[in-house]
Amino acid sequence: MKVAVIGAGWAGCAAAWRLKTQGHQVSVFEASRHIGGRARRIHSPNLGRDTDNGQHIMLGAYSVTLGLMGEIGLSESSRLLRQDLDVMAADGRFRLRNRSLPAPLHLLAGLLGAQGLSWSQKYKMARFCRWLMKQQWRTPAGLTVLQLLEQHQQDSHLIRLFWQPLCVAAMNTPIEQACAQLFAHVLRDSLGGLPQASQTLIPLTDLSQLWCEPALRDIQLQLGHRVQRLELTESGVQIDGLQFDAAIVACPPVQAARLLQSLPSTPASEQLLADLEAFTYIPIATLYLELEQAWNLPHAMLMLDDTNGSGGQWLFDHSALKPGSGETLVGVVISDAVRLQALDREHAIAAIIEQVRTQTQHLKAMPAVRASELIIEKRATFAAIPGLRRPAVTTPWSTIRIAGDWTDTGYPGVLEGAVRSGLKAAHL
Repeated sequence: MKVAVIGAGWAGCAAAWRLKTQGHQVSVFEASRHIGGRARRIHSPNLGRDTDNGQHIMLGAYSVTLGLMGEIGLSESSRLLRQDLDVMAADGRFRLRNRSLPAPLHLLAGLLGAQGLSWSQKYKMARFCRWLMKQQWRTPAGLTVLQLLEQHQQDSHLIRLFWQPLCVAAMNTPIEQACAQLFAHVLRDSLGGLPQASQTLIPLTDLSQLWCEPALRDIQLQLGHRVQRLELTESGVQIDGLQFDAAIVACPPVQAARLLQSLPSTPASEQLLADLEAFTYIPIATLYLELEQAWNLPHAMLMLDDTNGSGGQWLFDHSALKPGSGETLVGVVISDAVRLQALDREHAIAAIIEQVRTQTQHLKAMPAVRASELIIEKRATFAAIPGLRRPAVTTPWSTIRIAGDWTDTGYPGVLEGAVRSGLKAAHL
């Protein structure tokens, strides 16, 4: 078959790769000049170098993405830094790390050995995780993460210190809005899985090069082509006048709705368009700092205390990712950047730099900042709220599929969900 994929994000690249391996003739259309969608390489004039549009991590539980990289022939060890779960606060007040024990003892031992919590709080955490396991990771319908935690006596200190930053990192949605069931799915496949499932995998290459560009190496790719019109024909579909047997629409909901709304209308298609229009979005920001010299912190990833709601939640020292490299880049992630958007840009950058300096001063003084780049992805992810209707990859039109982390993947808006949706759309 001759199949078109609209969008070269992680979902579109996964779909294109699978279609190629199935023997189909594939053409990929991408509106931007870069591959990777919302996890891609960009050039920063301020820093004078290429970097990513945001600092991302993966988990050992991302089995489908890791399997796909293996299919393409890519070495994990040269592209990803794999580390055992070790959540460490930059100010040293909290630390939780997995132990080398069989599941689920590794989780229990990690919880009981957590630093910065009272025995009462450790017991509450362990009891809550045990309840989730007994419930087979199913939560009451309609609850937010905060409501679920409060029902299980997780006190405010415990929530602020551990559950809130974990929720924002995993869901990119404030804890008082995030869907408890989706959060339980994340916990099931990471903390509740085998020890390696909760390991963190930090990219050592830029995100476009990580696997998307190699996946599309022998596939017809049209960068800078914003598809204007999608039409059904007797023999398949037309995309801007080009004929194909089928198409996968692998772009964000707003763009997908724009393309799909011109197709023949049915009650099912009207419901699909309504579902696409119902999504709301949350910005994610990354502040990159170019330092005068390598910082060489003892840990590559540290958790920041964000008490005012507009600072960073996670700190990444790239010199610790590549010891001995002399790398001078640091990344600070602001997972829920709604408040940050309203601030003066220069003041926001200065405040985050001061936040990092203050919370890491007991480790090693941060070298002087030579340059900075604040990147805000305004529609980085959808708000993963209770009751949100997320469409399947099938559509009312037999020759068209959709793909993206926003489809019904069982996960919040994460990279693994995007890959799974792309592979499923290609299979169907």
